[in-house]
Amino acid sequence: MGLESMKKIFQTKLTDTSTLDLEGIGALRFEGAKVFKWVSYNSGTGPVAAVAGSAVVYHGDNAVVADSAADVTMDYTDGLICAGVLQAIIANASFGWIQIKGVAIMVPAFTAGIDGDRMVTIGAADGALDVIVTGALTNPAGVALDISAKIILLDCPW
Repeated sequence: MGLESMKKIFQTKLTDTSTLDLEGIGALRFEGAKVFKWVSYNSGTGPVAAVAGSAVVYHGDNAVVADSAADVTMDYTDGLICAGVLQAIIANASFGWIQIKGVAIMVPAFTAGIDGDRMVTIGAADGALDVIVTGALTNPAGVALDISAKIILLDCPW
């Protein structure tokens, strides 16, 4: 996709949510050195309510067929691959923005680790991140820049 075909004007702020798909599911938004994605929220089988500043996974990615490349949840029993960090509290079956790339500050503390560690959702509580197991490169979310301040350099798949 060339830059001439990328959406440049958005109807919503990064903290807006909606029961309607106002931006086009999966739309990408570039703001400085950060990338955001318009997604739908699924509370999962838990159910787990969305919390702004928390990590989400792609819903159904651990099933045979994923629900959508833009359907996310904080219920880690329903997904494995880190999708990004919620920018607002999104109600179940509603839409909003997640950050997928760039420096982000998270609300939940990291489960463990030191600055420079690669982080994943596997082994962490819903919405949090944990240190990647030595030697395993499964589903990285990014790199911890400052563990105590909960700052991560996100690098989630699109």
